[in-house]
Amino acid sequence: MALTTPSAHVINLRSTVSTPTSNRIHCRILPSHPIYHFNPLTLSPSLSFSLPMSSPSKGIPVIKSSLIDPDGGSLVDLVVPEKDRASKRAEAVSMPKVRLGKIDLEWVHVISEGWASPLRGFMREEEYLQSLHFNSLRLADGTVVNMSLPIVLAIDDRDKEAIGTSSDVALVSPQDVLIGILRSVQIYKHNKEERIARTWGTTAPGLPYVEEAISPAGNWLIGGDLEVLEPIKYNDGLDHYRLSPQELRKEFDKREADAVFAFQLRNPVHNGHALLMNDTRKRLLDMGYRNPILLLHPLGGFTKADDVPLDVRMEQHSKVLGDGVLDPETTIVAIFPSPMHYAGPTEVQWHAKARINAGANFYIVGRDPAGMGHPTEKRDLYDPDHGKRVLSMAPGLEKLNILPFRVAAYDTVEKKMAFFDPSRAKDFLFISGTKMRTFARNGENPPDGFMCPGGWKVLVNYYKSLQAEESSQPSAVLSS
Repeated sequence: MALTTPSAHVINLRSTVSTPTSNRIHCRILPSHPIYHFNPLTLSPSLSFSLPMSSPSKGIPVIKSSLIDPDGGSLVDLVVPEKDRASKRAEAVSMPKVRLGKIDLEWVHVISEGWASPLRGFMREEEYLQSLHFNSLRLADGTVVNMSLPIVLAIDDRDKEAIGTSSDVALVSPQDVLIGILRSVQIYKHNKEERIARTWGTTAPGLPYVEEAISPAGNWLIGGDLEVLEPIKYNDGLDHYRLSPQELRKEFDKREADAVFAFQLRNPVHNGHALLMNDTRKRLLDMGYRNPILLLHPLGGFTKADDVPLDVRMEQHSKVLGDGVLDPETTIVAIFPSPMHYAGPTEVQWHAKARINAGANFYIVGRDPAGMGHPTEKRDLYDPDHGKRVLSMAPGLEKLNILPFRVAAYDTVEKKMAFFDPSRAKDFLFISGTKMRTFARNGENPPDGFMCPGGWKVLVNYYKSLQAEESSQPSAVLSS
């Protein structure tokens, strides 16, 4: 996530936020101001809330943290029950097969666990067009849910011919392992230019997801109802972090959360991020919530080549909690399995929508969320403020409370990350993600107080390993 700059518009959280009750009243600020979805919080002297409760056998009430319903009313779970897996495998033997790429498999993971609820498979053409043109889906009952990114599976001419008139196809991994079945399939044209232009707002060369997953893909899309034969596992030592939306909701209940606020990131956590997260929890406590829980939710799917890899980020995050920068008792660290598009205001809607399905009813949004530099010009691809503004107005996200970043930077006087004070702007240093990576790559230390020492050491060691690998390559070539 990009660091904020002095020019970023600072919008403080108003006192009208979501009341922790099941009945929500939506308020909109007049159009002359930025529009955010906030709900009135009614505080009584006793701070008595109408919380959903359940009474266990001992008669002690337990707070239920599912304060926000998943899109469509119930979570989608497309993993076949164990008792039915053998028969499904036998059935799939005679079906035409479609081989999934690495990113396709990540989308299978996303769909199967309900992150994209109420979507039940790769999009058919009607769903695809709604997503592409309206960033949302209209359900049979007239309800609109947000769906800003097309979740589709591409096939080539040879696949299309092999499928023929078959209504069902088997999906296999890059290693030819049977993953699942796509039922009642529909095949339609993959207009790549239109998809790219509408998702990214540009067709400039060099968009990472486009080059990795769209340009080399086939000219057809296949949609249908998905059945996954087993939960998706990566066997990379990180699967225990990959909690499904249902598992996260259970964990929130276990911790007796009465509010859940999500923080999406794809970068290491520095003390500015931590300041924002800790300040958000404090503000929620000040508003009357008794136990707000932070969902620190790093993106775990495809990222561009110069981003810090997932395993390094997860090790760095563990150091942040181990060093006490974030409180382990009130923080859940889990991996969000989605691939990264770097599609700015379009993609940030997907990031927020998915966290609704995981049970978060507050979402922290900052400067240039899901953005990147323009691939061919020296400028941001998107206006840095548009992500949070679009997120606050997006159809289908009305029930989610949007928490805008306060601008954080390094205070050179106090020698720590602090909220930017425009009255002494000269005292603040803005350290971009690129600058942070440059420090680590060169083995330089950032200013004291920028990141916890344990977390910084993880990054330095990672870049040292890269340099060692690069320096050994010429020797390896000569010896071979």
